[in-house]
Amino acid sequence: MTTADIRIEPWTDADLALLRRVNTPEMKKHVGGPETEEQLLVRHRRYLDFVPSGLGCMYRIVLLPEGGSVGTVGYGTRTWEGATVHEMGWNVLPAHQGRGIAVAATRAAVAAARREAAHRYLHAFPSVDNPASNAVCAKAGFTLLGETDFEFPPGRHMRSHNWRVDLANSD
Repeated sequence: MTTADIRIEPWTDADLALLRRVNTPEMKKHVGGPETEEQLLVRHRRYLDFVPSGLGCMYRIVLLPEGGSVGTVGYGTRTWEGATVHEMGWNVLPAHQGRGIAVAATRAAVAAARREAAHRYLHAFPSVDNPASNAVCAKAGFTLLGETDFEFPPGRHMRSHNWRVDLANSD
């Protein structure tokens, strides 16, 4: 799977249905489990506000040529170790996993961040117990900085790998 096989499209109000589809125990087992409907609505509003507020961009992943939405990828702004950085995350629906879609979509989102993001560094913090997401980071060009304690969602601490892309470096 390559970036020619998928397209990332900016998040719209219609994507709340996709957000609900990725909110399952299977999809959320490494990040504290499914969210309540109220939490989903807050997340959806935050995603809609990313671009207008300058805080990042969330995308739906569209599989070509069919055009169906198969997941999400995007980045938002956070403070990490005293600096303002971007943090990236992704979800690919189970029926489409294992085909390289997450890697292709992450590469496309990193390319978009190189053009549009306000901050130099883009991080991803997958759990050390999540080999699939760590493999996405490695294949998508992130550099592993080591392990760290990370809080996500708020109130839930986990041991994570700290992966980073320098958006100022086009390699």
